[in-house]
Order: sequence, then structure tokens, then C-alpha cells
Amino acid sequence: MQGWFWCTMDSSRINQADSSVTNIECSVVVPLYNEAQVVGELYQRLTDVMRATKRSYEFVLVDDGSEDDTLKLLKGFAENDGRLVIVELRRNFGQTAALAAGFDVAKGRIVISMDGDLQHQPEEIPSFLEKLDQGFDVVSGWREKRVDNFLLRRLPSRIANWMASKLSGVPIHDFGTTFKAYRRELLEELNLYGEMHRFIPALLSRHGAKIAELPIKNIVRPHGSSSYGLSRTFRVVFDLITLRFLLAYLTRPLHFFGKAAGYCIVAALAIGAYVLYDKAVYNVPILVAHGPLAALGAILLLIGLGFIATGLIGEMVSRVYFEATGKKIYSVRNVYRRQ
Repeated sequence: MQGWFWCTMDSSRINQADSSVTNIECSVVVPLYNEAQVVGELYQRLTDVMRATKRSYEFVLVDDGSEDDTLKLLKGFAENDGRLVIVELRRNFGQTAALAAGFDVAKGRIVISMDGDLQHQPEEIPSFLEKLDQGFDVVSGWREKRVDNFLLRRLPSRIANWMASKLSGVPIHDFGTTFKAYRRELLEELNLYGEMHRFIPALLSRHGAKIAELPIKNIVRPHGSSSYGLSRTFRVVFDLITLRFLLAYLTRPLHFFGKAAGYCIVAALAIGAYVLYDKAVYNVPILVAHGPLAALGAILLLIGLGFIATGLIGEMVSRVYFEATGKKIYSVRNVYRRQ
């Protein structure tokens, strides 16, 4: 093989030399796992679409530990296409890690992410680019008319999307789809962990990103079957709690734990006041008449103090994080200077 660069990597972040200076306008990032049946069609359709846009482009195809011939086929395509970048992960890390690896390698000023199973139509990419040209920073696909099973997929998805919209304050209908387009400078301020890829627009909203939603087609998966099931819904609930904390309390964790502490302490004081009032006015023996209630009050008081201690520890950890990583608690869109 000549004329192309091949490397293996893990899911840790990669420092790209001179990644901020590039002539590539669009990077299409696609995580792949056992997609040998469709990867050839995917690559050809992506090529046809991007050539038609007349924009400079690259494909960053991430092999997420495939066990079939996906990687072999990708290598064959790369022998004849210098705009194809292959990222091979050492094992199957999952979609969030695969996307993070692809984002780190991508050099385009615009980054488009999509699934590799052809449920996302490459022919819709120009519509995403048009939205970005209108001044938006993030364009999120919206599967307006879904073809999934109602009870197992659509209903749980609607509930999760409604909760995500309310908790994040980002009014979009479909957080779950990978089909999205971003301005690169925003992705450079993003760190992905766990399974938070579905909430990237919400995470970027912290930096003041202008977010648009674009209806996209949703078709039945052409080959194979989805690995997602009802169990994912429960994981999404925990991700939503994490999302809410990251958006509202990352720089002030004591406020998060302080609320819980306040409720516990107020309840403990109310119980204590009631028990003491009963003792003072009616001379009721506390341990005999209110033993369990008094114990509950003491437990709630201890829990409240524990929440406060956890919040203070969180405040110190938050400061260590920002100071050690050099990250800012703000994001600048532009700097204007009079010459």
C-alpha cells in the first residue's frame, strides 16, 4: 500500500499536529461495527454525494472492533482514495468512543457524523450543509416519521427525548440519532464519556451553540439487526441525570448536593420540632412514643450533612479539573478589535 497512512489507536484523545490549519472543508465521520454487507454501498454513495457538493472533503471511517470483513474492505477502498482515513480501534469500545476517536482525527472545518448501516441517507448531507451555511453551529437530524417498533423503540424514545429536552433546555425532538453536523471549533471543546454521544447538542449548548433541527428519512435497516433494545432505555435515564448535572452544576456541584441536603435537614428539623413539642406540651416520652420517628430525624440530619460534605468535595474536584486541564468555564464565539 502506498500513498496513505495507516495506524492503530485506542479510545484516548489524539493530538493532531496543525489540525486547526486545514484546507479540508468537510469531514464525514462514520463508526462501523460488523457492516461488511453495506460498507461498499455506503462508501460509494458518500463519494458520489460529496463530489457533487464541490467541497473539499475526507471520510473518517472508524472500525469499532469489527469481527467480519469490514476492516479488510476499508483497506481496499483506501488504496485508491487518499481522502479516506481509517481509524481502527483495538476492540469494540462502543459508539461514543468510536465517534470521539473519529472527531479527534477529523480535520474538516465542518464535521458530519452518521451511522454506517445505511439507515441514514448520505444523499441528505447537502441539506445539513445548507443549514450550517445559514449560520447555525449544530444541525441535528430528526427522525420525524420513525419506522421502529412502537412499544420497544418509539414510545421509550419519545419519553427519553421529552425528558432530555426539558432537562437540557434544548428544544429538539430527537437526541438519539447520530446524523448530525457540527462546526469543528465546538467539537474541540467537547469531551465524550460513557454513552453521551446522543446528547452532544445539549452539551454544546453550554458553549452557546446555535442549534437547528432537520427532518430526515428513517428507513428499515437494510441488512442485519439493531443491537439496541429496551434495556438501553434504562441507561438513557442515568445519562439524563448525568446530562443535567453537567449542564447545570458542573462548576457548582455544592448547589446540586445542597438542594438534597436542604430537603433532608429541613425534614429532620421538622421531625425534631414535632417530637420536642409533643414532649414539652404533653410530656410524652420521646423514646416510647416517637422512637422510630426520632431515629428517622437523626438519620435525615446525618444524610443532609453528608450531602453537604459531598458537595464541598465536588467543589474542590471541580476546581482541580478546570485548573489541571486548562479548560475555561466559558466559550468565546468571536473577538472584535478596532484596528
